[in-house]
Amino acid sequence: MPKISNKGLQMPESPIRKLVPFAENAKKKGHKVYHLNIGQPDIKTPEVALNAVKNADIKVLEYSHSAGFESYRTKLSNYYKSHGLPIETNEIIITTGGSEALLFALGSTMDSGDEIIIPEPFYANYNGFATASGVKVVPVISTIEEGFALPPIASFEKLITPKTKAILICNPGNPTGYLYSKEEIQQLAEIVKKHDLFLIADEVYREFTYDGHKHFSVMNVPGIEQNAIMIDSVSKRYSMCGARIGCIVSKNKEVMSTAMKFAQARLSPPTYAQIASEAALETPQSYFDDVIHEYKERRDTLIEGLNKITGVKVATPKGAFYCIAKLPVKSADDFAKWLLDSYENNGETVMVAPAAGFYSSPNVGLDEIRIAYVLKKEDLIRSVEILKDALEKYNSL
Repeated sequence: MPKISNKGLQMPESPIRKLVPFAENAKKKGHKVYHLNIGQPDIKTPEVALNAVKNADIKVLEYSHSAGFESYRTKLSNYYKSHGLPIETNEIIITTGGSEALLFALGSTMDSGDEIIIPEPFYANYNGFATASGVKVVPVISTIEEGFALPPIASFEKLITPKTKAILICNPGNPTGYLYSKEEIQQLAEIVKKHDLFLIADEVYREFTYDGHKHFSVMNVPGIEQNAIMIDSVSKRYSMCGARIGCIVSKNKEVMSTAMKFAQARLSPPTYAQIASEAALETPQSYFDDVIHEYKERRDTLIEGLNKITGVKVATPKGAFYCIAKLPVKSADDFAKWLLDSYENNGETVMVAPAAGFYSSPNVGLDEIRIAYVLKKEDLIRSVEILKDALEKYNSL
């Protein structure tokens, strides 16, 4: 029979979704599963966005411009400017989710066999995007002992080769929740300028920062206008994961004209989702204030509970809504499967994401899991209770 491509065979399986069959079987047994494995917020989507779709008077569902509605890009530019980001309408291309924006960024800046340096652990799909683009991921490891802070710049320098084209960061980070400081971003800016590299920043969690910490964007760094590429999305900001609307942003005209060719090849982003996303820009600040307050309480509830479990180590996230926890087990992957397949606590269990899939270095993070604190506090408290009991039983087997 015809053979599957090597690229297809090399595409990594999602560490977030690969345990879904186990969760489905647990539910068929009648068990309730607390989903700590995926960053799907339970926060309500802003009414203004939903109403815009309901009230849209459309007779023909047409293509939009390949760059997205100009009205949306203009309002988005104004939104960024109101948050201190000097971004113009023509420096934005609307994409089908942040995922497509990342694919456009890689496709516009790298050829097959080129290298991209990424601090790990990182969003698991970066591995998939790189594989699809024929790009080699070169990891630089950050550690839970250092709170997943930016590794020393010397560590980056050692990895740069003639094939290196970019450094990619997620800020705040998925899966760590780490928020890079202004000083750390400036260190990265200096190295990409020194070595003539692109700095691609996935900033989709920009609004989710805690404890008075402020997000510092690559678009705010003077002198790297030709190096900086920002990735953004409505998925988390407005709890609109299903809209699949994101954008790629850069002041580098050559990057944007190249990305536009990729945008033209897929014709246009979805119309109704753009209508919802444009309307979402009218969401009042009170919505975000309430959301941030809620996530901070959830974070504090989760971290406090995890710190009480013997043998568990966790770094307190400064942003996003994830954390990495190191467990007293040899294989978090086996433990995660066991939780769903062989364990229940009063008919309930939890689903977590093994963290090894968020690394590209082999045999790293084998005893770690990522937890998304997107559940209400009562469910997080119960989830921690289950996790504590499960670890005791698993380690006594």
